[in-house]
Amino acid sequence: MDVILIDDEYLALHYLEKLLLEVSDVKVVGTYTNPHEGLKAVLRKKPSLVFLDIEMPEFNGIMLAERVQLLLPDTRIVFVTAFNEYAVKAFELHAIDYIVKPVQRERLASTFQRVSKEIRPIAVPTIVPKTAMVCAFQSLSFVWDGEVPEEIPTRWRTSKVRGVFAFLLHHRGTIVRKDLLLELFWPEIDSERGFMQLYSTIYQIRKTISSLDFNIVIVNHDSGYRLDLNDVKFEVDEWENSIRDLPSITEETYQQHRSLLDTYRGDYLAAEDYLWAEGERERLRVVWFTQLFTIAKFLQVQKQYPELITLYLRAQTLYPHVDEIYYKLMQLYDSIGNRAKVKEYYSTLEKMLRQEYGTEPRQEIQMRYRNLMS
Repeated sequence: MDVILIDDEYLALHYLEKLLLEVSDVKVVGTYTNPHEGLKAVLRKKPSLVFLDIEMPEFNGIMLAERVQLLLPDTRIVFVTAFNEYAVKAFELHAIDYIVKPVQRERLASTFQRVSKEIRPIAVPTIVPKTAMVCAFQSLSFVWDGEVPEEIPTRWRTSKVRGVFAFLLHHRGTIVRKDLLLELFWPEIDSERGFMQLYSTIYQIRKTISSLDFNIVIVNHDSGYRLDLNDVKFEVDEWENSIRDLPSITEETYQQHRSLLDTYRGDYLAAEDYLWAEGERERLRVVWFTQLFTIAKFLQVQKQYPELITLYLRAQTLYPHVDEIYYKLMQLYDSIGNRAKVKEYYSTLEKMLRQEYGTEPRQEIQMRYRNLMS
């Protein structure tokens, strides 16, 4: 493991290097008393770990760590300082550890126990036909997408950690203000405690992402955070772009249209029930129904009634409370002369509405049903 040490005190730097070589199997690839030179070396040599003093003239360790985090998100930081008032900020910057001088051998050994868990050896890259993807239809998940998609089991520290990640994902590529996150996720506590909870949550999110080996980065700004997916695909974007790029529907392209319709496993983050996602949920639902009706119109012209019935049964599975789908099925069964099925679906609709809403079918639906049965 390559390590760089930066401290403006030469004796402290020399002592830390000596202790490091005693308690760990690392390669110290540079020691610097000038923070500017140290930063240049970090960017050039890309070490796995940087030990960094905080109180340095002109360019302190917090500022330096922010630059490293922005440009080299895989390089980890250990702060070494004579002061403890920077602990919260260090925590926010995803530091692996925060050691107060004078550094003790036992304390440094403890740091490397933590380092060994968080920094894994860089694997030799291999070409595999798989792509990292974040999925959000129905529920939030992480998948290696290939010939056979492989979902990655993911453990979140708390549901709130998962929720904050989902919110940052929802606003991917843009800065989400910290005060907005406090207002949304910690409205009941004072701002000081809220910021502590927020910093802890961002730290836990980064740990979870790191365990997945996904190249997702949360960039810290003074006013907020920005989630960058980099080369990781987002299922919702991929699906919507594919819908947008579809050719006109014909017998040759029908399966392509139908496959994209079936890819939609459920509403956007429906299992999470986040109120802030409702607008996007409704927008994507409209995109799906538009695609459904495009395919239905094609099948209707082709008089492919069995396939059309299958299509609307799929819609009923996803949206069992949409009465218009029941009527479409009644129409189709009427077209093929199956009056028993027409009655069955009207009865099913009546039962669903009574149980879920305590109501009867709309007057319009009742009239349509009577017209069918006449």
